[in-house]
Amino acid sequence: MIRSYRFLIVSILMAALTSFSFNYNDDMPGDDRTGASLLPLQASWVDSVYKKMTLDEKIGQLFMVAAYSNKGPEHTQDILKLIRKYNIGGLIFFQGTPRKQIKLTNIYQNHSEVPLMIAMDAEWGLGMRLDSTMSYPRQMTLGAIQNDSLIYQMGLDIGEQLRRMGVHINFAPVVDINSNPDNPVIGSRSFGEDKHNVAGKGLAYMNGLQDRRVMAVAKHFPGHGDTDQDSHETLPSIMHDSLRLDSMELFPFKELINNGVGGVMTAHLSIPALVKERNRPSTLSKNVVTNLLKDTLNFNGLVFTDALNMGGVTDYFEPGQIEVEALKAGNDVLLYPQDVPLAIEYIKRQVRKGLISEGQINESCRRILAFKYWTGLDKYTADKEDSTQEFIKNENFHEDLHKPGYKATKRQLDEGALTLLYNNDSVLPIKRMDTLQVVSVMFGDDEFPADFQKRIDYYSEIKHYNDTVPFNLSFLEELAGNDLVIAGIAGTNELKHRNYGVKREYIDFLHQLARQTTVIPVYFGNPYLLSSNFDFYKFPALLLGYYDNPEMQDLAAQAVFGGAPVTGQLPVSIDDYFQSGSGETIDKSVRLKYTVPEDAGMSSKKLSKVDSIVEQAIRDTVTPGSQILAAKDGKVFLHKSYGHHTYLEEQPVVWKDMYDIASVTKIVAALPAIMKYYEEGQISLSDSLGKFLPRLDTTDKSGLIIKDILRHQARLKSWIPFYQALLETFYPGENLVSSSFSSRYPYKLGAGSYMSKNFQFKEGVVSSTPNDTFSIKVANNMYLHESYYDSVFAMIDRSELLEKKEYIYSDLGYYYFYEMIEELSGKPFEEYVKKNFYSPIGAGRMFFLPLRNFDKKHIVPTENDMIFRKQLLQGYVHDPGTAMLGGVCGHAGVFSNANDLGKMMQMYLNGGEYGGYQFLQDTTLDMFTKSPKDDENDNRRALGFDKPVTEEGEEGPTFSGISENSFGHTGFTGTITWADRDENLIYIFLSNRIHPDQDNRKLIEDDIRTKIQEAIYDAIEE
Repeated sequence: MIRSYRFLIVSILMAALTSFSFNYNDDMPGDDRTGASLLPLQASWVDSVYKKMTLDEKIGQLFMVAAYSNKGPEHTQDILKLIRKYNIGGLIFFQGTPRKQIKLTNIYQNHSEVPLMIAMDAEWGLGMRLDSTMSYPRQMTLGAIQNDSLIYQMGLDIGEQLRRMGVHINFAPVVDINSNPDNPVIGSRSFGEDKHNVAGKGLAYMNGLQDRRVMAVAKHFPGHGDTDQDSHETLPSIMHDSLRLDSMELFPFKELINNGVGGVMTAHLSIPALVKERNRPSTLSKNVVTNLLKDTLNFNGLVFTDALNMGGVTDYFEPGQIEVEALKAGNDVLLYPQDVPLAIEYIKRQVRKGLISEGQINESCRRILAFKYWTGLDKYTADKEDSTQEFIKNENFHEDLHKPGYKATKRQLDEGALTLLYNNDSVLPIKRMDTLQVVSVMFGDDEFPADFQKRIDYYSEIKHYNDTVPFNLSFLEELAGNDLVIAGIAGTNELKHRNYGVKREYIDFLHQLARQTTVIPVYFGNPYLLSSNFDFYKFPALLLGYYDNPEMQDLAAQAVFGGAPVTGQLPVSIDDYFQSGSGETIDKSVRLKYTVPEDAGMSSKKLSKVDSIVEQAIRDTVTPGSQILAAKDGKVFLHKSYGHHTYLEEQPVVWKDMYDIASVTKIVAALPAIMKYYEEGQISLSDSLGKFLPRLDTTDKSGLIIKDILRHQARLKSWIPFYQALLETFYPGENLVSSSFSSRYPYKLGAGSYMSKNFQFKEGVVSSTPNDTFSIKVANNMYLHESYYDSVFAMIDRSELLEKKEYIYSDLGYYYFYEMIEELSGKPFEEYVKKNFYSPIGAGRMFFLPLRNFDKKHIVPTENDMIFRKQLLQGYVHDPGTAMLGGVCGHAGVFSNANDLGKMMQMYLNGGEYGGYQFLQDTTLDMFTKSPKDDENDNRRALGFDKPVTEEGEEGPTFSGISENSFGHTGFTGTITWADRDENLIYIFLSNRIHPDQDNRKLIEDDIRTKIQEAIYDAIEE
């Protein structure tokens, strides 16, 4: 029976539908197989084009020719000839560049009487074919993901990028079930071996593409998964019977067809159960294409052949004959023919002989035209007078193809695929890092340290190795001397015959090492490698990343340390060890996660304002440089370093560099200790200082209450210039800043600046060399007389209390807290906070006395102190009182980078928990971070933490729109750290605004910190 030429396509107006379909019923136009009738406008356009065509032109519409944007003018002219002379229906673009492809698409569309349908084989995105474009994970990686909405979003993203390139068809998804590990052509292109998983993910990908008006094409029908040969080279065989084919191989195709997939690509396969004729590929079989696909499965979309230049068809049929047989089988579109003129001649001859009906040609032609209308090609009208029309705009294409949201999708896909095959004793994520000696070793990565190791540094300061070290006994013993070795295996590929790119010696070495210490392999490659290479029982856990790229390495490192969750499941079986669907779950992050803004619900575009503010501030000499970190819901979406250590611009600021965080020390050193002792019942907020420091009994400080000191209402003076006790009476003199120094720094010292005075030390106060008497190191080659340690406290003891109990910010109470905590712990203050907080939280760059652990090149300098220490302060605390105590006190002395400070703030925001360890109780933090409601002193302060100013018009530490349920602190050196419980957001800004002169108040006067904070809040997506 000759089929009707009437057909259906889902209406553009029916936006809720993702499919389009075709009606073959001769008599009942409303009785179509899947859905909606062709709208009058669609029918009108199709008819108007179709009626003008000759038979030759209709035949031409059935051809889709390969086009390249990396070939020369001769190739372009060959394509133009096929367009002008043979009226070909479409092009499939392969390798090249996006700019050139857009240019060529415009040229070709301008010369085509009927608009061309443009296709790409972009299974994992444009990056599969074009340089400088995005690549998404291959389908086996996607097969591990448990959230199919991510696959749908990827389909939307790829569809949008294809449309931006003027592409209307994507030859994806692959819905072959890869049940054969030896398959040389499908492999990682398949979602896996489980038919339900393949169908579900194929459907999600299809819906995403077609919701962007890009036809999805399910391939390779009826299923290319269970073969061990490549149809590009030969004709593979599928030896299953019809029942097996129906229940397994055809299952995903049926699911997509029933849900409206627009296209199906037929495969070059030998299938004896379906094709009785020997050496006839399924592509050329009427029983497969017409009887099975169209009639039995009711597929009404476009049927595409696989490329007709592949060995699977060319081994047994000649050019021209191939295309004829493909049409006889029932295919609509002839993809990648070897010789278009020859094929058209053969087809016309068959029509004349009655071996191919003209009705069949007409039917396929009208199907193609209907699709062209569906995709919007009816709006493309070639103008022979003007062949330079820009159907596809060439401006801003790079930005359009790299939108921040696309990057977020890619990252979410990679993260969702990470698979923890097993996790004995819950060894991952690594918990108390302070109790383990951990190292990493990376195999197969050309870069050292590898991206995997670079991200590990954000969690822990550990030693890294790579495979450039000889695999000898010495190296083995060096690694074995550690408690845990994290072993990354990278540099992989998809070639089984090359062991997927992994050297056997890597695996052998890890097995040897595992006999002597704990080894956790992290493998970035095809899971099939594991079946013949790993003795799984030797390793307590194994993390699988599926492929090797910087993002996957980054996320795997985060997963190891609990920054990224692990939810993937194995999409294929590994011998008898692990079945498809295997995988342990780590369902939440326990440490900070580092990601892109959109993954955290932030706008990259709006966050660019932060860059503008900081860069302008550096130009205006507000500060030489800075670090910023911001995180929402535990996801670090902004982590940047700006400028240089000094205005000499000799050393850029990097994320590892440490700043003197000044008074922020209060909430990251003294306060956590007080909260901990409060929980243990050793401190009550109503206790007086005298309870802990009996020496104060003879002073008026003994009765000061802990709570009042924390809230800065204990009647203590704001500060005492302790260092002045070391100096002779100052007198006017020459400016100590040399002319050479002044010329190199863009500051002019004001007339009122005390830096314009000359000072001398009293006799016997300082020494350039240490000894038992001069034992307090206050700066480089500068040691203070030991008696001045007690003098500092004596000056506080003797200081007068203010008359009225009211809010007056004071450092003095924190000197007592420092002393009190040392009494309670029996340890030096710096050791106590390091042991109880910094080390277990993984803050390897948060220290008192940082020069004990790091070279000064890693520490950003502060003031060029021309009075007290008469040198540039680098690695020595800026606060003079703290310096006189040796660099440690409760209110100043901590150095940190933004990253480690972020860990402390996230711990507070998490209710005292971080890294799987409960440092403090949520109830404690809730009490300490809230302002008391019954306050009579007009005091905004909480217990130790600062709070926003709520009175309209008054200045405060934050911008005015922030939640009252937020808390933090600022520091004199130009720092702020803030946490917001309502938005679940932390913000950290570190700078050395006091370099080279502490009288520089531009940071404060220009409200830089609050402007940045407000810009961050403005970037929160609704």
